[in-house]
Amino acid sequence: MTEREQFQQDHGIIGQSPEIQEIVDVVRQVAPTDITVLISGESGVGKEIIMNAIQAASKRANKPLVKVNCGAIPEGLIESELFGHEKGSFTSAMDTRKGYFEIADGGTIFLDEIGETPLGTQVKLLRVLENGEFMRVGASVPRTADVRVIAATNKNLEYEVQQKRFRADLYFRLRSVNIYVPPLRNRREDIPLLVDHIIKEFTEKNHTTFEGFTDDATDELLSYQWPGNVRELRNVLESMVVLANGRKITGEDIRKFLQTQRVEVGERNLPVRSNKTVEQAERELIYRALLDLKTNIIELKDLLGQQATAVTGNNGHKETVEMNGGLSLDEMERRMIRNSLERHRGNRRLAAKELNISERTLYRKIKELKLGEWNK
Repeated sequence: MTEREQFQQDHGIIGQSPEIQEIVDVVRQVAPTDITVLISGESGVGKEIIMNAIQAASKRANKPLVKVNCGAIPEGLIESELFGHEKGSFTSAMDTRKGYFEIADGGTIFLDEIGETPLGTQVKLLRVLENGEFMRVGASVPRTADVRVIAATNKNLEYEVQQKRFRADLYFRLRSVNIYVPPLRNRREDIPLLVDHIIKEFTEKNHTTFEGFTDDATDELLSYQWPGNVRELRNVLESMVVLANGRKITGEDIRKFLQTQRVEVGERNLPVRSNKTVEQAERELIYRALLDLKTNIIELKDLLGQQATAVTGNNGHKETVEMNGGLSLDEMERRMIRNSLERHRGNRRLAAKELNISERTLYRKIKELKLGEWNK
């Protein structure tokens, strides 16, 4: 076994494609250093596995590892979560609290979904990366932390910089080393190894038996596009092993299962453009929530039965959607958000969960749509 293969085995990096081998070589080089690493790639490709390998092979392996999902923290709270706050610095600050950077002092902090970080917070992240300094919310004296930063994103940050949604200086500072993890469809030779690993892990954990795949089933697994990458592959394999109840899985089994999955996804999602902006994607989420909740079946049928017109600018301008009845998408969003907030008595966390959007998006929508009664 080569040193590279041993490293892959020790750190759970599955694959034999040239792309994975190159990634492993880079990981082995950067892990012993304190250099900042940016890991990019589509959702589900295994960015966190690469991060774990870097941290485990670093000199900080036995020090704290703090994982932060930047996209899951509301915009109004993210600085307090990252940098901490002083008692009384805002209404609910009943005590002084350390932030994630202080907690990770001496170790590593993993900033997942770094592309979701608000611009104001990006300035402060840059300062930490430059000299280790940060300021608690409400404090007047800066603090320092010795932290190795690893970040990950499923966005094209270069494009986000061009669109003025991400700071160029932070982007260049983050990408001291940029590890791009390609999608599974671009490294199909890794699929058999991943299948064997996932099946073995699942059957051992659940004490199940499995007879394997027929040749045409293997062909189906290799030819499928896997838009959800390794995460989707794992979910499909685990589901099929359970449903097969120990018998051998055929190509027809896989075709039927994947077809069912595609139908379910297609029924729940509106058509989307491959070049849609973040703003458009968020608006679609709220629109889908409106459809899923079915708060008024008759009204929805009338609305969706009429011809809709959509104007979407490739230059990034906001999308305008109107039905023949004159009800704009803005008004539909306004009604949907207001109804949800009323149902949950103003609890924005529960409303955001019901609408299937982040609290940060809900905060911004309340402001944009002038729902002043809920902007508290």
